[in-house]
Amino acid sequence: MTIFKEKLSEEYLTVSEAKELLSSVEADRATDEDREMRYELARAVDHVNRFAFLEADESLELVEELLELEKVDEPQAYKIADLLPRDRTEVRAVYAQERYALDGDELDAILDVVAKYA
Repeated sequence: MTIFKEKLSEEYLTVSEAKELLSSVEADRATDEDREMRYELARAVDHVNRFAFLEADESLELVEELLELEKVDEPQAYKIADLLPRDRTEVRAVYAQERYALDGDELDAILDVVAKYA
């Protein structure tokens, strides 16, 4: 007998949003002296502190602007907001698994939006 897990919902988060959520969990754990932070939680907090470059609301604004572009859909928008690519090669890396390639104008449009926030 096999047991399958059903995905009930899925929501994308930027690293900045995750930082905000994890900081509240970290604060809750800090007030309770009996509860230690598990290794996984400590690593996650360290990761988001290291790689969250924008505030949560700024990262959501960036995602919204990216979604207005034609060739950017939700997973790519969140990935771009997390990575903040600085050149065409970095943007191409986000689209490496897609069945289509972006032309120079589309790459530049994405980089122009990212430049407002970086």
